[in-house]
Amino acid sequence: MINTALRLPAPEIEALLQGIIIAVMPNKFITPGREFALFPADASINLLPVEQYYRSNFLPIAQSTFAQLNSQGVLIQPQQMSLLSDEEQLKLPLLAYETVLVKAWANCELCQIINDAESLVALSHLTIWTKKGLQEILTQRHNIFLAYLRVYQLPKSIEVAIKSNSLFISLPQSLNVSEAKPVINDRTFAQRKRQLEKLEPALHPELEELQSAIASLTISQPAAKQLDDDIKVFLGWSSNQATNPLDLDLLWIQKIAEVGNSSDGHTFEKLVRRGLLKLGFTGSGLNPDATGGAGGMDFYAEQPYPIVGECKATKTEKVTDGTPAQLLKIGMNHLGKVQYENSIKLIVAAGELNFYALRTATENQMNVISPETLQKLVELQAHYKNSINLLELKEYLQQAPFGLAEDKVNIYIEKVEQSIKLRSHIIQLVKNYLQNSGAESAGVDALHGAYFGSHPPQPIKTVEMHEILIELSSPLTGYLGRIKGSNLNSDRFYFLRDLPINQR
Repeated sequence: MINTALRLPAPEIEALLQGIIIAVMPNKFITPGREFALFPADASINLLPVEQYYRSNFLPIAQSTFAQLNSQGVLIQPQQMSLLSDEEQLKLPLLAYETVLVKAWANCELCQIINDAESLVALSHLTIWTKKGLQEILTQRHNIFLAYLRVYQLPKSIEVAIKSNSLFISLPQSLNVSEAKPVINDRTFAQRKRQLEKLEPALHPELEELQSAIASLTISQPAAKQLDDDIKVFLGWSSNQATNPLDLDLLWIQKIAEVGNSSDGHTFEKLVRRGLLKLGFTGSGLNPDATGGAGGMDFYAEQPYPIVGECKATKTEKVTDGTPAQLLKIGMNHLGKVQYENSIKLIVAAGELNFYALRTATENQMNVISPETLQKLVELQAHYKNSINLLELKEYLQQAPFGLAEDKVNIYIEKVEQSIKLRSHIIQLVKNYLQNSGAESAGVDALHGAYFGSHPPQPIKTVEMHEILIELSSPLTGYLGRIKGSNLNSDRFYFLRDLPINQR
C-alpha cells in the first residue's frame, strides 16, 4: 500500500515508462526502499528551458509530452491564469486542469549523491539531461541527487488532484500495488544500474540516435513501431516482448492455398507474386497488382537470382501438359535461351499433373510445388522475419529430383524450423542458466556444458554454439547481449528477450 506520489517532470515519467532512463533527479535525498506513485508535473519544475535541459535525442519526446499535457489543459495552475487570454480563461471550466493521470509507481533502489563536476559529461551521455542542465543543478543545489527507481505500471491509471508544488504529494486514497508489471526485468535493471553507478559508456550510442529519430513515426507507422520496440529491447530499455508480433500480411498469406484450389486464376497469380516478394525476391515481373505477367509469364524475378514460373489454380481437374509447355515456350521467347536456362523454373499448381505434364516438367528441370507448400514458405517468413535464406533455397531448387518438388522444398522448410527451434532453445538456455547461477553473463564453455543437460534438440560443438550466440547477439536480432572478449573463450553473453515458437 502506498499513499504518496513523487512529483517529477512529465517527460521524465514517460522516459521511465519507456525504459529510456532508470534514474531521476529529485531536489532532495530519497531514502532507498521508499515506495511512491509517479506524479507528472509541468516544465516549470525544471531549472532551465526544455531545449537546454534535455539532450537532443530526447527532446522530441519531452516537447510532445509537455504539448500533450498543455493541450489537454491538465497542468494549468491557478497562478498561471494571468498568462492566458480572456478567451482561454473562459474555456477553463471545461478543462480538467485540476487533476493529472498517475500511471505508475516506483521503488527507490538507491539515491546517489553526485558533486563532482568532472563526471557530468559521462552522466549526460547515459541519461536524458544535457551537461548544461546538470551543471545548473549542481551550481544551485551543490549536489545532484540521483534516485534509481524500479518502475512498475499500475493496472489502471488514476486521477489525482493538483494540490501543491512539493516534492511528495499525498494521494486521495492509498493504492494497493503489485510488482506484476515491471518496466524492466530484474537482470536488465541490475546491469543498467551498475553501468550508471560506474558511469560506464553507453554500448550502442548509434542505436540510441536511431531510436530517437524514429520515435515520432511510431504512432502512424506500424513498421517503425516494430523497429522501435526491437531497438528498445536490444538497448535494455524494455524487456516485455514475450511473443512474436502478428504480421498483418498473414491476412493474405493464409489465402494462398485456398485461392490456389479454386478457379480464380487471376487472384492466385497476384498472391503468388506477393508471396515471392515477401520471401525477398525482386524484379520487374513481380507486380502484385498486374493482370498477367510481362511477356505472358505469370511471374519473373531477377534478384537475388532469376526465377521464372507459371501458376495454375484449379478446383478439381488435372494439370495438363499445357502448363509446363507454356512456361518453356514463353520463357524461351521472352528471356532468350541462355537467360532462361540460367533461371530457376517454378510451377505453383494445385491439381495433380497428368503423365505428359509431369514428364515435360521433369525433363526440362522444372520444380512443381502446391499452393500449400508456397504458403508454408511465406508463413514461415512472416512469423520469423528473414528466416528464409533464398540462396539456400536455390540449392534445393536447382538440384534433382525435378518435376514434383514438394519433398525437397519441405525438407528445406523443416531445416529452417529446426534452426529456429535450436536458437530458441539456446536463448532459453542462457536465460535459465543466468537465473539459476545468479550471474550477470556467461561464457561459451559454461553454456555449452549446460546445453547437454537441457534436453537439446540436436548436438552441437562449442564453436557452433559460439557462432549462434554471436548471431543472436547481433544488433539486427537482439535476442542476447554480448560482452566482447579477445577470443571465443573470453566472450560473454546475457539474455535480452525470448524467441517464442509460433504454434501453426
